[in-house]
Amino acid sequence: MPPADLAIRAVFFDAGNTLLRMNYAVIAAELVRQGLPVTPETVQRAEWRARVRLDDEVLSRWGPGDSTENRSTADRYLGYLLDGLGVTDQAIVDKIVAWRRAYNPPVGVWNTVDPHAAQALDDVRRAGLRAAVISNSNGSVRSILESLGLGGHLDFVVDSGEEGVEKPDPRIFERALARARVAPSEAVYIGDLYSIDVRGARAAGLRAVLLDPGGHWGARDCPIAPDLAGAIRLVLTWR
Repeated sequence: MPPADLAIRAVFFDAGNTLLRMNYAVIAAELVRQGLPVTPETVQRAEWRARVRLDDEVLSRWGPGDSTENRSTADRYLGYLLDGLGVTDQAIVDKIVAWRRAYNPPVGVWNTVDPHAAQALDDVRRAGLRAAVISNSNGSVRSILESLGLGGHLDFVVDSGEEGVEKPDPRIFERALARARVAPSEAVYIGDLYSIDVRGARAAGLRAVLLDPGGHWGARDCPIAPDLAGAIRLVLTWR
């Protein structure tokens, strides 16, 4: 447990794969339409593996000009998911990629609330802590959270599309710290990607918790939780 003088005063959350989920059901429905016998549950398990693969093979080699929000990264991520489902026919992969690009802009498939999200945010606020989002997004994450009923649980939202800087750049975390009026040692970040979320938060002086619902990240040099509920239980022990 951190020393008392480093008690948490603010909890910052990622949006995608943290407060929000991919709509696994709609992805599964499109795959079934393409003749692939999958379920939302198998898509979800494939996505858990895909995010680790994305981190290991792409995000760990982050360089100038790279972005989690560009088409190349999004296509690679979906490709890893499909590969995890055994989809190797390039024609089908191309069809699914084209479908994903056209689906529900500008939100895309990130339109489902994590089942633990509202309770996690309520627990943070009841503990007297600030609750906010720091997200790599295209400028739409605030409206998504509001439309899904989570906006009222948050003190503010920092969207990379509005800020002109994105994780893992520490500046986006520093802007959230300034808005929350807390020191880096008084804040924790909860997210789903090690290279982007954990390393980015640490570069700004925050502690970080990595979400690992499928148990695929292996040993990491940071606290790991299986879901938001577990992450919040852990964070509240640091108060």
